[in-house]
Amino acid sequence: MDDDLDAALGAVGPRLRALRRERETTLAELSAATGISVSTLSRLESGARRPNLELLLPLARAHGVALDELVGAPPTGDPRIHLRPVTRGGMTMLPLTRRAGGIQAYKLVIPASSSRREPHPQTHEGYEWLYVLNGRLRLVLGERDLVLTPGEAAEFDTRVPHWFGAADGEAVEFLSLFGSQGERAHLRARPAAKR
Repeated sequence: MDDDLDAALGAVGPRLRALRRERETTLAELSAATGISVSTLSRLESGARRPNLELLLPLARAHGVALDELVGAPPTGDPRIHLRPVTRGGMTMLPLTRRAGGIQAYKLVIPASSSRREPHPQTHEGYEWLYVLNGRLRLVLGERDLVLTPGEAAEFDTRVPHWFGAADGEAVEFLSLFGSQGERAHLRARPAAKR
């Protein structure tokens, strides 16, 4: 048991150094953010100082990671399902809903790319509603070829051939509500008509 503990604590130093370098932070900047001296931080990263809770908590906070991640704790057998991003065809989809069935919500990110992909429209059962957060989204919908900008939305029956991608090769972020059984988003309030 002591060997496992020593191994876990020994891995903390390299993990701390990797996190700091990944975030391009100096020891002096990390010291200012945590109140831990530069020499103590250096000794922690090199393994010359054994980590303790008083040192690890401010470091986890400064790096924006969970303490478990910082110390490489094993999974606890948590029965909850944690939604994870999925990347397909160069696009990352982050599920925003946890329940099965009904309308599903996603945040989609299409990264910047030097080459623009050719549209390959697809069809399937369902109904989709898109809302652009950042970037310019190209939506090919049947015979129409549209470019949606931040704040614009589109809704369509997914049995109509459709495809979406970056309009100009720059990154695009958008929200999607999708009902696999053709469920539509129901608007209960609309803006008053201008007189």
